[in-house]
Amino acid sequence: MIQYSSATTVMVVSFVNAGLLNLRQAISVIMGANIGTTLKALLISVLGFANVPLAELCIPIIGLAFPLMFVRNDRLKALAQFLIGFALLFLGLDFLRGNIPAFSPDALSFLRDLGGHGVASVLLFVLVGFLLAVAIQSSSAALALTMALCETGVIGYPMAAAIVLGENIGTTITANFAALVGNVYAKRAARAHFAIKVIGVVWALLLFSPFLASIAAMIERFTGTSPYTEPSAVKYALATFHVSFNVLNMFLLIGLVSYLERLVTWMVPTRDRADEEYRLEYIDTDIPLPPEISLLEARREIIKFAKLCGRMLELTRDLLTVTDGAAREKLMARIARYEEITDRIEVEVGKYLGKTSTEVRNEEISGRIQGMLAIVGDLERVGDIFFQMSKAMERKLDERLWFTPEQRENLQQMMGLLERAFGVMYRNLEVEREQVSLDEAVMVEEQINQLRDQLRKAHLRSIESGDYNIRSGLVYNDLFASCEKVGDHLINVSEALSGEV
Repeated sequence: MIQYSSATTVMVVSFVNAGLLNLRQAISVIMGANIGTTLKALLISVLGFANVPLAELCIPIIGLAFPLMFVRNDRLKALAQFLIGFALLFLGLDFLRGNIPAFSPDALSFLRDLGGHGVASVLLFVLVGFLLAVAIQSSSAALALTMALCETGVIGYPMAAAIVLGENIGTTITANFAALVGNVYAKRAARAHFAIKVIGVVWALLLFSPFLASIAAMIERFTGTSPYTEPSAVKYALATFHVSFNVLNMFLLIGLVSYLERLVTWMVPTRDRADEEYRLEYIDTDIPLPPEISLLEARREIIKFAKLCGRMLELTRDLLTVTDGAAREKLMARIARYEEITDRIEVEVGKYLGKTSTEVRNEEISGRIQGMLAIVGDLERVGDIFFQMSKAMERKLDERLWFTPEQRENLQQMMGLLERAFGVMYRNLEVEREQVSLDEAVMVEEQINQLRDQLRKAHLRSIESGDYNIRSGLVYNDLFASCEKVGDHLINVSEALSGEV
């Protein structure tokens, strides 16, 4: 459709940055885009060097299709868009054909001198193709230049094929530039595009001679001329080589997407102490976006926020059972850092949503923004409560107070229910409003409340009968009451997602 691999990949990188695609999906889309854009290579080889009046054919098509853009029939509109898009594609080919520069004698002499060095020449021409694609930022234009060089007889079929391999790598640079301002996942998607091409070039170079020979045999069978001996046949061989390379590379790597994902994750690791050092992962405050896209980005950021709060539950649970002093201090320090992060998230996401709300005139979107603001507030409060629980446990240790095995078991049971409540909240955050499971969230919240009531009654009876130290009992009471408050905020999140706030 687009016939511009760099534009397609930049779009994919943007979708990954916004959280609309995950990395594995992006890798698959990039592989498909690499094949889809090879159609232009075939068109250039067939029409780019033929005396076909492309402009004279395309302009009437645009003239006939343009009025159909204003009709009410959606099918006719779609047909008009297709015809205009295809006509513009051929006009682009005509422009490309008419603007291929003349090659200077020095440039031609330089290219001649690069040949004749065996394997070294092949690698040098791969580098030439890479630099050419980087300079032009269009693999199609670079391919057209390569075909024009072959028409002059300056370079032969094998060296031209090496240039095409280099151009396939060079065209990935655009996406990598675009990913510089993106998050870590966008950078990984761009590196995946680069890795796919590099892996393809490696196997193509290892099989260079038989690969070229098979393409040449195919061209000779259909045209009666060999690209090894006839310069006019090289353009067809290069187009076929370009298509075959990308198709075979896709078949080779399609079953290895998970390994590619691991490779680019290794190439672009999450920064050290990523949990402790918060930064907006999906939201880009410098680029204005439509409100609908802004809400999608904010939603991904809120999901990340919720999972951070879930990690605070895990740390608090570990703090309840840890006995090593150094490990305990480390857990408390992490909880404190997380609490600071939750404060910053509330401010940053709140500012972003507030800015988005000023551009909204749609009542439904305004309601969604208000719901998101409420969710952010509840999650920040959850972080505060876990921090307060860690301070309560620190106070218990400072005063040399101890829980009974029954108290520890009761707190673990309460935190187990909180873990279930977090799981329900995660699922609700991932689905649309109509699919939010509010009944399940309410059921878990009721179980938390019932357990809180049971623990409170048992606690009061134990205090009256003197079963345990009253000061440790106060800390114990604070902890299970705090767990119930966390449950209240989690149900608030699900209610906001369902539209009840």
